[in-house]
Amino acid sequence: MDVITVETSPIEGQKPGTSGLRKKTRVFMQAHFLENYVQSIIDGIGGAEGKTFVVGGDGRYFNERAIQVILRMAAANGAARCIVGRNGLLSTPAASHLIRKRETGGGFILSASHNPGGEEGDFGLKFNTPNGGPAPEGVTEKIYDATRKIEAYKILESQDVDLSSLAEVQLGDMAVEVIDPVEDYAALMETLFDFDAIRSMIKGGFTLRFDAMHAVTGPYATEILEKRLGAPAGSVINAVPSKDFGGGHPDPNPIWAKPLVDELMAEDAPDFGAASDGDGDRNMILGRGIYVTPSDSLALLAAQAHLAPGYAQGLKGVARSMPTSRAVDRVAEAKGIECFATPTGWKFFGTLLDAGRATLCGEESAGTGSDHVREKDGLWAVLLWLNILAASGKSVQALMEAHWREYGRNYYSRHDYEDVEAEKAGALMDALRGALPDLPGKTFGALTVSEADDFAYEDPIDGSKASAQGIRVMFEDGSRVVYRLSGTGTVGATLRVYLERYETQEDALMLDPQEALTPIISAADGIAGIRAHTGRGEPDVIT
Repeated sequence: MDVITVETSPIEGQKPGTSGLRKKTRVFMQAHFLENYVQSIIDGIGGAEGKTFVVGGDGRYFNERAIQVILRMAAANGAARCIVGRNGLLSTPAASHLIRKRETGGGFILSASHNPGGEEGDFGLKFNTPNGGPAPEGVTEKIYDATRKIEAYKILESQDVDLSSLAEVQLGDMAVEVIDPVEDYAALMETLFDFDAIRSMIKGGFTLRFDAMHAVTGPYATEILEKRLGAPAGSVINAVPSKDFGGGHPDPNPIWAKPLVDELMAEDAPDFGAASDGDGDRNMILGRGIYVTPSDSLALLAAQAHLAPGYAQGLKGVARSMPTSRAVDRVAEAKGIECFATPTGWKFFGTLLDAGRATLCGEESAGTGSDHVREKDGLWAVLLWLNILAASGKSVQALMEAHWREYGRNYYSRHDYEDVEAEKAGALMDALRGALPDLPGKTFGALTVSEADDFAYEDPIDGSKASAQGIRVMFEDGSRVVYRLSGTGTVGATLRVYLERYETQEDALMLDPQEALTPIISAADGIAGIRAHTGRGEPDVIT
């Protein structure tokens, strides 16, 4: 086994986004593309000499091939050990837990999250730092800088490592430890939740359906929900990870998980339904006859987390991404705990979690998590919901109705305009920014703008700053619209429009969200000229 040095040169388009580097799979498969980026990660973090890394991914097309490259490059760069999930599988939250538990130098996580997979789909790679969380901007900037200066990469000339069996083997001077990807994570969940109470609820006739969407959470959900908690076989559906996610789109929302939604809206629906995404860090929650928005789920979990043993002492604080609805803010105010609004991207929660200022975090894009890891965690959210249902004895519908009566309801929706030409999307946002000073006082229908800004953030722990994180337009009645371009796609741009209206009148708490938001939807187009800029009359996805 020889270490070889391969001459190369910078490749355009290797700047990490909010969650690593995502491209079409065929782009990652191009000559030197993956190797350049891996070497740049290694150089950007100060080298691999003597370090241990966690390596794993969501099982999408090119996952195993890319892992073999990463292992050989880690060995060539002097790493002491790599811990790899069997068959290359590790959910993102499980990888975060392993990084922390084994006190490693970080981890290579291979996923494009909720994006489609397959040879014609998407692929992604991100580096998580020793705290288990996504690399902060200070680190990703060093990685990006390395991609622009790279002249060579190192790789070990060797045969592939057998990732199918639990074993420890040598790859040059580096140990490769192939582990059960589920065991450590499942053990952690048992320390946080009352499995006996959930088990008793299920034994008493409580029914559930979990859609793993042919993605990485399938083995985790099968082990925990069916084997450890006693849900009947078949309660977890689409449980076998697929390289192209069964030809589907592994995004747990009412559009891409419509069969699950239809099942939960039927007369003979299960008591509880949930889904997770490609790499296991997102979740969708449903009850019989009700879909719970991610923002409402975060607020409910914040209000009721004390019912689970791992959170019985209460929450230190909560944090949400700025576009997420302000429902959790009202819970925090009532409980007298801190509430933070950060830019979009889980990495912005890391300092708050590490400093003990926040226990629970969430994003409107179906991500929820706590300080047990440094990533959002789909199955964790499902288990916390199950624990609350078992402890309260109430249904999902009853819990949400009681929550809205106590705290009011933040009607909320996100409208996505996907694959908009980047130039048109940029022009829309530039025009909006230019109009900000003149918006206060203007009326759109019955709504009057009270203030408008381009969200900027200064981290209260390390003082780092982020600007241009989304345009906010607030109205005098407490409603708001937020406009933001997403950084998770691989083609064109996705314009996300977040719509929110707060309601406290009891006779108006059970409206259809799109109906309740009608004036806000109209104002959003009037302010930004969405149809004029994009030519789109309707959003592609409504969640």
